[in-house]
Amino acid sequence: MKTMGKRQKLSRRGFLAASSGAAVGVALVTSAGMVSSRSGAWAMEVTALKPETMATLIQFARDIYPHDQIADRYYAKAVKGHEEQAAKDEAHKAIIEEGIAELDRLAAEAGSTDGYRGLGWEADRTAILHSISTTPFFQTIRGNLVVSLYNQKEIWPLFGFEGESADKGGYITRGFDDIDWI
Repeated sequence: MKTMGKRQKLSRRGFLAASSGAAVGVALVTSAGMVSSRSGAWAMEVTALKPETMATLIQFARDIYPHDQIADRYYAKAVKGHEEQAAKDEAHKAIIEEGIAELDRLAAEAGSTDGYRGLGWEADRTAILHSISTTPFFQTIRGNLVVSLYNQKEIWPLFGFEGESADKGGYITRGFDDIDWI
């Protein structure tokens, strides 16, 4: 790192080395209005919600529907609708922001100094999820994720789903009854 007047110049290598272990959660808040991945090449602009809220929402989505084989960008894409809805609906924005604040408060009670995303153990985060599972916030996110996550055609092959079959004559002629284990 070089010093240039009062500012320090950080090389790309220095930035990568310094930031590689800095984030504990799934998503990393990189700058005002941006959330990006620690491990993959994606980023999203956030305008209605706080970037920290969106990053926590991504971790929250992964904890509700955990799939190791699904990349973080698909979870980010799944919760992006809440950002878009929050831009149009102040009540929805309040539900999301207050719900994330409650997650962070509960995480602090559990010993995290960095909110919900700062809880390193999935079991700790899951315990918090169980404690709020009846709240409107939890039900809103969970209900939306069923559609927004699993309707992404890019992840269907990861689950062995070949996709829609109506245009191919249906499932009956495409191996629907090819079970040899009975």
